[in-house]
Amino acid sequence: MVKHNGHVYLVGAGPGDPDLLTVKASRILDEADVVVYDRLVGNALLKLIPKRAEKIFVGKETGWHNITQHAINTILVENARAGKEVVRLKGGDPFLFSRGGEEVQELRRAGISFTIIPGVPSPVAVPAYAGIPLTHRKYASSVVFVTGHEATSKKRKHVDWKRLAKAVDTIVILMGTKTLKEVAAQLIEGGRPRSTNAAIIEWGTTKNQRTLTGTLGNIAKKAARHQIHPPSIIVIGDVVKLRRTLHWFREHSL
Repeated sequence: MVKHNGHVYLVGAGPGDPDLLTVKASRILDEADVVVYDRLVGNALLKLIPKRAEKIFVGKETGWHNITQHAINTILVENARAGKEVVRLKGGDPFLFSRGGEEVQELRRAGISFTIIPGVPSPVAVPAYAGIPLTHRKYASSVVFVTGHEATSKKRKHVDWKRLAKAVDTIVILMGTKTLKEVAAQLIEGGRPRSTNAAIIEWGTTKNQRTLTGTLGNIAKKAARHQIHPPSIIVIGDVVKLRRTLHWFREHSL
């Protein structure tokens, strides 16, 4: 009897609010035998997983890895080879500042079939929940998404903050809470005015959301004073000033 492999679905869980899970992602979760999920997949989303499905936590955060990427790849491959329908549930979108690309490469090498299900990306949704549009005809015609935390294994850093400083109108930084002071200094050195509006949004789209506004020159100091922690998204640009009139989501006050 020939044993057939199962299938792996790389599913974007969205930014945190379970109502932002896509219809397709919800349907695939209902059919899962195994769900391999990250730290940013909250309890509200976990409740949507069928009780019969096995749940495997593989969360990571800066400076602390509960499990290696190699081990995660092995979990996906071995469960699929056992004939199971596997959902790899990742915060935000699986291909945006995630290791989804690496995981798919491993599945391809192992001969495992897979499907990619995009998710609502957190760098778009989180500012929206804070009342900050990333573009606006009056204030911003360009936007860039950039990581504030590059892999330590890189021989050369790819983010040239000084060059980026004046290249676009709106800068959205993920995983940059711990490096915010250094990043802000480099942007200022690159020619971005210290007075540029800035915001940092903690636990965006969830009941724990907090938004702190300031300027490029003081946002790092204010974030430290108010004890802002990851996961947070940073927005730098004139569009931040629109929060004064466009904020709509009830959040914790600072």
